[in-house]
Amino acid sequence: MTETLLIASAALIGLVILSSATLRAWESWIALRRQEIERSGGSRNQAPEIEGGAPEGAARIEIADLKERIRRLEAIASGVDL
Repeated sequence: MTETLLIASAALIGLVILSSATLRAWESWIALRRQEIERSGGSRNQAPEIEGGAPEGAARIEIADLKERIRRLEAIASGVDL
């Protein structure tokens, strides 16, 4: 009986420690996100960006370039010379 009580209390203490650490990490993450939003001016209606931080027009150019690369790779895979 004593061993069972000891194991149960150790598990409960471990769960409390894990929960408090998770809560602290969550609060820190939320604070970080708030800082990022404040730094960006808080506007969510900005143009969508791609990897290099380019606006929408550059994103379209990059997408067109990627589509061309895919077309060429598919042609190579099927054995067709371009």
